[in-house]
Amino acid sequence: MTPRYVVGLGASAGGLDPLERFFDHLPHDTGMAFVVIQHLSPDFKSLMGELLGRHTAMPIQLVKDGMPVEADHVYLIPAKKEMIVSGGRFLLSESDSQQELTLPIDVFFRSLAQDCGSHAVAIVLSGGGSDGSRGVRDVHEAGGLVLVQDAETAQFDGMPRAALEAGVAGRALAPEDMPRALLEHAGRLAPTDAAPAVAVADVHGIGAVYQLLKDEFGIDFTHYKPSTVTRRIERRLALARSEDLEEYLDRLRRERDELDALYRDLLIGVTRFFRDEPAFRLLEEQILPELIRRERRDVPLRLWVAGCATGEEAYSLAILVHEVMARVGERPVKIFATDVHRGSLQAAARGVYDEEALSGVSEDRRARYFVRVGNTYQVVPEFRQMIVFAQHNVIKDAPFTRVDLITCRNMLIYLQPAAQQKVLSLFHFALTRGGALLLGPSESPGALARGFETLDRTWQLYRKQSDVRTPVDVRLQAHPPAESRPAALAPPPSGRYSIAQLLGTYDALLDEAMPPSLLLNDRGELVQTFAGASRFLRFRDGRQGLDVLDVVEDELRMVLLGGLKRALHESSPIVFRNVRLAGGDGGAAATYTVTIRRVRGRTTPTPHLLVSFATTGPAGPAPGDGATEVDLDEVSRQRVAGLEAELLYTKETLQAAIEEREAANEELQASYEELQAANEELQSTNEELQSVNEELYTVNAEYQRKIAELTELTNDMDNLLTSTDVGTVFLDRDLRIRRFTPQV
Repeated sequence: MTPRYVVGLGASAGGLDPLERFFDHLPHDTGMAFVVIQHLSPDFKSLMGELLGRHTAMPIQLVKDGMPVEADHVYLIPAKKEMIVSGGRFLLSESDSQQELTLPIDVFFRSLAQDCGSHAVAIVLSGGGSDGSRGVRDVHEAGGLVLVQDAETAQFDGMPRAALEAGVAGRALAPEDMPRALLEHAGRLAPTDAAPAVAVADVHGIGAVYQLLKDEFGIDFTHYKPSTVTRRIERRLALARSEDLEEYLDRLRRERDELDALYRDLLIGVTRFFRDEPAFRLLEEQILPELIRRERRDVPLRLWVAGCATGEEAYSLAILVHEVMARVGERPVKIFATDVHRGSLQAAARGVYDEEALSGVSEDRRARYFVRVGNTYQVVPEFRQMIVFAQHNVIKDAPFTRVDLITCRNMLIYLQPAAQQKVLSLFHFALTRGGALLLGPSESPGALARGFETLDRTWQLYRKQSDVRTPVDVRLQAHPPAESRPAALAPPPSGRYSIAQLLGTYDALLDEAMPPSLLLNDRGELVQTFAGASRFLRFRDGRQGLDVLDVVEDELRMVLLGGLKRALHESSPIVFRNVRLAGGDGGAAATYTVTIRRVRGRTTPTPHLLVSFATTGPAGPAPGDGATEVDLDEVSRQRVAGLEAELLYTKETLQAAIEEREAANEELQASYEELQAANEELQSTNEELQSVNEELYTVNAEYQRKIAELTELTNDMDNLLTSTDVGTVFLDRDLRIRRFTPQV
């Protein structure tokens, strides 16, 4: 009979006792199949089947190649074999005797996730090392259940702790409590059981969960598809064994760990190096060579990986760019990789990945772009400097600008249509004309398609063909469900003219009456421009701020530095003469008189500052009544003198620090090289010893259990012979007396 669920139990040193406790509390008719994966010694016969047979009524079988997976059976991995499940059958292969460290639990869990999907269960029990910690991620991403033995109950807590640190474990339990959690999971998530959908149908409760996540992490999940979010909340509800959403809400408010677990569940991060290789081949052969050649060699190529997770796709793109430039010519490159999850960005910035994560990277690329550190690989430092990792929310944060290529794959499918269109509109704005956009296979530009030319429909590759931006309402609102939304209020009666019409008229009058001016608040942030004063502003690439000092040229910045703070504290205007600025007629430079004065509103106590520009003749206009005229040259001289003094002090301090650092660095470098060599040798030896130790510990535990059983049987036989009335003499082959009963 085909099992409803296939349960993989990974155990190593100290794993016999938790396995016995698990099967002691497990019914024999669950409809599931159980597969025990251990680190077995190749030199000793395992007694696991005989020992576990005393704790379960289910048949126990040593797996043979091609054996089908059946319900209510226990399967054991043979020694010297690696095992996977595919198409409902077990497939065996010889383990590599030359490999220093084997990970049979990870290998099986990964195949279990691929073959069984949401009907896979991964359980990690006692053991040293980290085997299983990678495979549980695959099971979790496939929608399966992950249970981990509570580290406090494990004799060896290496494997349980590593699995818990992966951040995908549903619960950490004692082995005897796992069968109950397993049966609850199977009962709650059965296709015929509709109870969970009712459990989270309370729209007010869902809204409260959204608000908790937004307050704690700053992400508004109301823009995500309700079905996706609800399914993840249902899953956490089941794992937390909460009766209803209100109870789960109380737990979220009390326990930060549970809120973190829900947050990680909702941020679905599925990525790997060179995922969907045909899409990367398309970039390598067609898109990147064209983008690199189309601009001057001194203009940087700007790429943006949105939703980069732990950085695999960003580094994959960087590798492609480096290899393509080796063929078509060098050019400066800047890659922006962004995500909302800070923990993922920290992992991406470190650039450290295990061997399994690099399975899609060829040996040549691995040798060129990675450095081996113990059991892991780290991206070489100069290559990591090509990428800027930054926390960024594509829904609410301003996009990067003048980007040549944007990749955002398999993220938009989790967003609601309005949020999708807003993100795509921002991507369209960020791209240069002719820039490329790569989406996931299940995504498309939708209503914005007319702004893009389709390059490949299979891999959703597009090119921006116009700068005309499709209007999209960027002010997304989180609407509650219809049944909880209050009835729309009738619009208030309007007068002869609306406020919008009046404001438009006021703006027209101000442009006619005002000189070119900038209105700033008391913090120096730009509020409004009048009469064409925007020509004095120069916006640069990157995220834009409101500080006026960031968007003006050096000459005007010097004026504002010298006048803004002074104008805030003086009632009279501050006047700067003969300021030469670009932005005159036809864009030519001209000489201006710049006046800064404080403006107080009738209803607001906080003052504003008005910066006005007036062209000057040979003599220039006389300052107004009470105006304070400032010599710009004197301001410049004071500023330069202050900067020179500061620079001199900085240089002296830096020189001293450099000399000290160089001396210390030489000593540390020598020590580091010696330690590195010793560490590599010790690391290799330690891995081999740890593997052998776990195998021997497993064998020893089995033999100890067998000896205890034999001792018990011997005592029973002695008691039987002692209590019988039959006189018996035991002889050896040479007819010498070995033992006899008391009656003799």
